[in-house]
Amino acid sequence: MIPDLVSSCFELVNIYSVSHQEESISEYVLEQLSECSWLEVEVIDSEIVAKSNLGLPKRVLFAGHLDTVPSSGNFPGRIEGDSCWGLGSVDMKAGLSVFLELAKNITKPSMDVTFVFYTCEEVDRSYSGLGKLYQQRPDLIKADAVVLGEPSGAKIEAGCQGTMRILLKLTGVRAHTARPWMGRNAIHRLHLVLAFLNDYDPRSVLIDGCEFKESLQAVKIEGGIANNVVPDEVNLAINFRFAPDRNVDQAFDHLKILLEPFIESEDGDSIELIEGVEGALPNLSNPVLASLAEKAGSVNAKLGWTDVATFSSMGVPATNFGPGDPGLAHSPTEHVTKQDLETVYKILFELCSQTKEQEIESK
Repeated sequence: MIPDLVSSCFELVNIYSVSHQEESISEYVLEQLSECSWLEVEVIDSEIVAKSNLGLPKRVLFAGHLDTVPSSGNFPGRIEGDSCWGLGSVDMKAGLSVFLELAKNITKPSMDVTFVFYTCEEVDRSYSGLGKLYQQRPDLIKADAVVLGEPSGAKIEAGCQGTMRILLKLTGVRAHTARPWMGRNAIHRLHLVLAFLNDYDPRSVLIDGCEFKESLQAVKIEGGIANNVVPDEVNLAINFRFAPDRNVDQAFDHLKILLEPFIESEDGDSIELIEGVEGALPNLSNPVLASLAEKAGSVNAKLGWTDVATFSSMGVPATNFGPGDPGLAHSPTEHVTKQDLETVYKILFELCSQTKEQEIESK
């Protein structure tokens, strides 16, 4: 029997848990896990880990973050028809509700299970509860594979893109705007760069049958000191989403080659790497993830960055699989359907529950 996942999700949505304010939802999760006698529960700072220790040959880890972005007028939530609406319903309290119901309803597991509920995913990575948990208790992260409950439309979104932010600085010569020919306008120099970025033809690469499409976007411009001064410097922030067959160094080298025609280094122009984060390969050859892919029946590349890459950096293969349309995440119309919730629940329940043949063998 499938539990009432819409109501379970609704309860979570109505617990305010914007990043750095996850105390109430942590208390709720601990209360729910108290019903699961087959799991040992530990709290490491603000991170919650519940795991079985049955000595089974494989272990799957289900991970989800407790926090949400700030409200866009959609808190508290509501149930409308067969859907749960509200802040975090998609990202990712739908996934959390599935995990909590799995913890309460799996009676004959086919593999050991770990549930990780962590804080501060929606803010700067320096605050990540998952990162802090790994630093303090890496033993709790050990598993054969990870299912990250990020919204993926009840389909597997394998791997994830890497992401980086660079700062392109172009220089000029100050002058009075009444006599601009006596200077050189640094901001005007950007027109060639912006035209290049606008016309950039992104690379697509197929990895394990998943198509990763790269993207290159200008995201911020800063320049100018006064309304009557020709600017002598401009800074352009550029975001590069790159396929996981490149590492950060390779991606940065690629950008330097692309932007080299616009750089006059002798005049002080420069390119600086501000932040770079590796992506993650699909890892669909992993036995647990391969079994999940077979049950889910649909696999796409994850166009975006998620903590699948964090787990990958820890040496644990992971994939994104959760209810909810990722295109609705962080939006005022965020909502998740009963169908998505039940589809993910049924597939994950089957993934980590004994088959009839296994039940007979265990008797």
